[in-house]
Amino acid sequence: MGAAQIVATVLTGVVTVTAIVLAVRAVLTITSVIRRGQPDPARFSDPQKRTTTMLRETVGHTRMLKWSAIGAAHWFVMVSFILLFLLVLEAYFEVVNPENSLPLIGGWIVYGFVTEWIGILGLLGIVYLIVRRQRDRRAKVSRFRGSTMWQGYFVEAVIIGVLICGFLIRGFKVANDTFEFPTWATPLSHAVGSALPAAHDGPTWVALVKLLISMGWLITIGLNPTMGVAWHRFLAFFNIYFKRSPDKPAGSGLGALRPMMSQGKPLDFEEADPEKDQFGVAQVEQFTWKGLLDFTTCTECGRCQSQCPAWNTAKPLSPKLLVLSLRDHAYAKAPYLLAGGGKDLTGEEKATEAQLAHMDVLALAEGNRPLIGTAEEQGVIDPDVLWSCTTCGACVEQCPVDIEHVDHIVDMRRYQVLIESSFPSEAGVMLRNLENKGNPWGAPQNTREDWTKGLDFEIKRAGETEDFEYLFWVGCAGAFEDRAKKTTRAVATLLHEAGVDFAILGEGETCTGDPARRIGNEFVFQMLAQQNVETLQEAKVKKIVASCPHCFNTLGNEYEQLGLKVEVVHHTQLLAHLVATGKLTPVQPIDGGVTYHDPCYLGRHNRVFDAPREVLGEITEMPRNRERSFCCGAGGARMWMEEKIGKRINIERTEEALSTGAKTVAVGCPFCFTMLGDGVTAKGEQENVEVVDVATVLLRSLKQDA
Repeated sequence: MGAAQIVATVLTGVVTVTAIVLAVRAVLTITSVIRRGQPDPARFSDPQKRTTTMLRETVGHTRMLKWSAIGAAHWFVMVSFILLFLLVLEAYFEVVNPENSLPLIGGWIVYGFVTEWIGILGLLGIVYLIVRRQRDRRAKVSRFRGSTMWQGYFVEAVIIGVLICGFLIRGFKVANDTFEFPTWATPLSHAVGSALPAAHDGPTWVALVKLLISMGWLITIGLNPTMGVAWHRFLAFFNIYFKRSPDKPAGSGLGALRPMMSQGKPLDFEEADPEKDQFGVAQVEQFTWKGLLDFTTCTECGRCQSQCPAWNTAKPLSPKLLVLSLRDHAYAKAPYLLAGGGKDLTGEEKATEAQLAHMDVLALAEGNRPLIGTAEEQGVIDPDVLWSCTTCGACVEQCPVDIEHVDHIVDMRRYQVLIESSFPSEAGVMLRNLENKGNPWGAPQNTREDWTKGLDFEIKRAGETEDFEYLFWVGCAGAFEDRAKKTTRAVATLLHEAGVDFAILGEGETCTGDPARRIGNEFVFQMLAQQNVETLQEAKVKKIVASCPHCFNTLGNEYEQLGLKVEVVHHTQLLAHLVATGKLTPVQPIDGGVTYHDPCYLGRHNRVFDAPREVLGEITEMPRNRERSFCCGAGGARMWMEEKIGKRINIERTEEALSTGAKTVAVGCPFCFTMLGDGVTAKGEQENVEVVDVATVLLRSLKQDA
């Protein structure tokens, strides 16, 4: 071993030991913080399906490949990071002896070929991602706004540095005539070697630089356990493995909201104990351990931010910035929590005054910050951020590491509503109406069947007969809101014309509880849901068709949490089936063209994209459609909250619909009907453009004069 090799070996050893010590310390810190979260036993169910899902999403890159070129580039960078770890390991042998290679497989031609081409494609991939980062960073509404940019630049520089060093090492070996692989297998290495002089110690010095870069990266992330842009390379596998619904088939949507949890179990208000049970989230440690893992895994890529309707209309909510604020707060508060600080469910401090006196001053200050509060109150999350969310799910849909933003937002809302009674005042009317009248509008229950007046056919009532195939769940909007009543009558008429045997609950129906649950009032949701479950079970309902996606989602996904299992379809699904089987035959095209707006709770939440389009036939698509559809602004109980900040979300979506030039805007949701209808009126286009439900479009296109 020459002098160069001795110096390089000693320096490599010192840096490597330092890096490992710091990395292990960071892992212990991350683990200790995550362990402070609340239990969530359901995350350990069905390990086989979880493993399959994790491999599909990581190896298959299913989320990232939705972004085509970016996804492909990221896949090659990911694979190069994993496979080229072997080349980093090989560098330790090359530091000792410039002619060395990796034991056992170092001379295998397959190893040389694969690592060469993965290195080439990884290098091209990272260069493309750098270019895209710079371009996207300068966009008017940048997804990188608020991201810790130096971390992204640092990681990109490290990847480029390591890959270039790998080709330089091979190039020097080519120049020294000590390289094992032929030109056809390793063309770039041979090209680099042809431009380099012979230098016996060349591989050693470049290997040293390569290891210093690699260990410098490890030291940096060891000193920064919140550096998600780097740590996600390890944590993403775990975060995806422990995702909420691995038992659902691929592409099944977000589905049910995570139930309110306490002590690792869904909270039943009939048995709840205020002294022992947790009502929502008031402190960062009251999130589950999976929530804390979510915050730690965030890559700061901003895909959630770029798709968020609130952020895109100048609201203060960015799903990314919310997660980063919670992450930074959790890790700043960690020393306080690990030293015994924190408050129990009654609000009493757990630690003694003597213990608190010895705590880190900064951690103690962080520990006393309110989770929800204004800037003056030094809150971690501003109330305007919390109440801007429409729960549309665009953030969860786009997140490449399966962070569950909506669940965390609703958990914080739950505490604000149930314990603090702090929420937008106008929503209070809606909640009182739900409790007292069973519907958000406060309409008398005996008017639920008024929409049936004037129909030229009779409709059965469930409870009076068991002889029906489908229960038509009308919903509150469909029963009481004037525009939605037109949809209800159209659906009923179409079902009658197609010979579908259906019934309604009439006055026996009440709100499913969706707006109460999304605003955070789990108590009212459970009250309404249990009443409906009992009604449906007594009526022996087996199949339900719902015209409201919110009812469709709640009945089909969330009532399972209360023991109800029925088949639920959206009316567009049933209508598409009736058209496909020839029971309904549209023959008259709609003049002026049609565009279709995907409702969030039908599309993203439940993956119903094709059925409405099959009913409509030829349409002009909006730029943002299907899983990237832009919200109408009514979800998450925003229908009953005034939109006071920024541009109105429904106006943004209406402008997009109008840009298609279509004279008919078709919808599949009564909330979307209202929001887009109001948007068209606000733009002064009500004489030129009509907003109608898919069912109405179909009814107008049938043979008979509708």
